Amino acid sequence: MALLGDQEFFKGIQPIQYEGPESDNPLSYKYYNPEQVVAGKLMKDHFKFAVAYWHSFCGQGADPFGAGTQSFPWDLPRDPVEAAKAKADAAIEFITKLGFDYYCFHDYDLIQEGDSLAESEKRLGKIVPYLKAKQKESGVKVLWGTANCFSHPRYMNGAATNPDFEVVARAGAQIKLALDITLELGGENYVFWGGREGYMSLLNTDLKREQDHMGRFLGMARDYARKHGFKGNFFVEPKPMEPMKHQYDFDAATVIGFLNHFDLQNDFKLNLEFNHATLANHTMQHEMAVAASHNMLGSLDANRGDYQNGWDTDQFPNNLYEITEAMLIFLMESGLQGGGINFDAKIRRNSTDMDDIFHAHIGGVDTFAKALIAADRVLTNSPYKSFLGERYSSFDSGDGKAFESGKLTLEDLYRIANQSGEPPLRSGKQEMLENILNQYL
Repeated sequence: MALLGDQEFFKGIQPIQYEGPESDNPLSYKYYNPEQVVAGKLMKDHFKFAVAYWHSFCGQGADPFGAGTQSFPWDLPRDPVEAAKAKADAAIEFITKLGFDYYCFHDYDLIQEGDSLAESEKRLGKIVPYLKAKQKESGVKVLWGTANCFSHPRYMNGAATNPDFEVVARAGAQIKLALDITLELGGENYVFWGGREGYMSLLNTDLKREQDHMGRFLGMARDYARKHGFKGNFFVEPKPMEPMKHQYDFDAATVIGFLNHFDLQNDFKLNLEFNHATLANHTMQHEMAVAASHNMLGSLDANRGDYQNGWDTDQFPNNLYEITEAMLIFLMESGLQGGGINFDAKIRRNSTDMDDIFHAHIGGVDTFAKALIAADRVLTNSPYKSFLGERYSSFDSGDGKAFESGKLTLEDLYRIANQSGEPPLRSGKQEMLENILNQYL
């Protein structure tokens, strides 16, 4: 049997090609031309697009009010190892037909968790070599791996922050195995998302102790991975709430403060998600700017929320204005550090055809590509950058430069203010800049 399997899961769907904005073919890219050079770099190298294994191949459309609506061929009942191989076959076929180079995974996305840690490790030991062979044959790579330390009931009170040490130890064992398989599969990065690292009520929570445990835990994981040859980045993914009332990785600023406090800043960066920024009452542009200002803009989870729903809807991205603003930060900061753009998004519950997953990814990819082109045009052809430079030009020389260099005291500021008199009002020109952005969309 060939490594890619005898079964074609997505029958009748050919590899997705760039056909340009005039094409009426819904199964084609209108704006994403992987070989097009934008801002001195190929589109495919800017983005490093990745498929989310969990949403694309494990999700079945269930929600709190009803069972799943999506039944795909790789979901047929079978032995866990054979089921995992079928899912891997479908995943590699889908990823290669999209023309992507990467995927991301949680440990138990790859194969169903066993009844014990030993059984889970045994199962992972069977599916990882299969996936490794498939990666070698197809050229598909792992952008990052992670561990699902939030779904199982044992983690109802958290994983690294659990008040029961036995649960903390179990989480450590699971993450050790997840790091092992990420290394084995050549993963370029590793992500920590603290899905239940937080609290539901402070009445039963020792917040300082839990955060201390989390800092120690991340340091242990880093040390283990480095000792075993992992050269990539560790990412922390912020999210303010859901499933917990308050999560310790609330937003980019909170995570950066946490990493600096526990002396983890040299190994860790941020994996930012659009929907999580919305839930934190931020924009993605804000989260990216905060991360970039601390040299921690690592990777992006591409999706969107619904502004009328207060939860993580994980819809595919299609807000061109929002993503163009994000791409301005992206280009001005010279892209991401080690990561890529992972479509952490799921088709809707009433999308039940095999081609729906293609339409979803194609739309997301084209939105990013069009936004990148627009952002590059704004930075290259409009007065945007020159205005931004001019707005802060008073710090480029004289007393302003001395202030930035740390050469002035508070008494100096007092003296300068008395000599200068009342400063003139200087317009922020927000409306003009918004018009410029609209002009190039």
